[in-house]
Amino acid sequence: MQPANIAPRDRLIVALDVPGVAAAEEMIARLGDSVTFYKIGYQLAYAGGLPLVGRLADAGKKVFIDLKLHDIGNTVARGVESIASLGATFLTVHAYPQTMKAAAEARAGSNLKILAVTVLTSYDDGDLEAAGYRLGVSALVETRARQAQALGIDGLVCSPEEAAHLRNMIGRQMNLVTPGIRPAGSATGDQKRIMTPARAIAAGADYLVVGRPVMEAADPKGAAEAIQAEIAQALG
Repeated sequence: MQPANIAPRDRLIVALDVPGVAAAEEMIARLGDSVTFYKIGYQLAYAGGLPLVGRLADAGKKVFIDLKLHDIGNTVARGVESIASLGATFLTVHAYPQTMKAAAEARAGSNLKILAVTVLTSYDDGDLEAAGYRLGVSALVETRARQAQALGIDGLVCSPEEAAHLRNMIGRQMNLVTPGIRPAGSATGDQKRIMTPARAIAAGADYLVVGRPVMEAADPKGAAEAIQAEIAQALG
């Protein structure tokens, strides 16, 4: 179920895409109280970053573990159970029905929320065709979103381009978390389906995942606060 009220500062999730724990801790210290929500993905998780989850939670922060689990049901379930014990708020799985079902069942009784990744924001229709999919991005996102909703998944990870359509389709029952956020003037990097923070919020996104525009800024704290101010303005 989507929370009734989310403070603008809590809607920004800063991606700690750094090569090690020391670099992550340095950035967390630089950001201070300006950021309340962090994402730990492959790079940091595989460099010993998972113990950071508990430390951040103890400090009153929220953590999104972005590992995009996908495997046989039993393996996914055991992984979800382990992640749930760390104190994370969100965990991603790929939006395949068997994977989502196993994850939803395994997180029962915990505070962990499962997010299903519909289609990666670095993919376009040509990429899906090359991978053997018969559906384009929009059709595949819609199919997986309906499956996720039916299976009791807590939210979806989607590009901001799909947020408005998904919000209309699923109502307010699921969180929408959008990567591919680039403030005006930022480099797009390897993302293909991007949007500014204000436009993403207006489209129906609940949480915005931002990495490089904050992490690589000369003033990361100032960059984070500027995005939060844009979010607040978009919310009116």
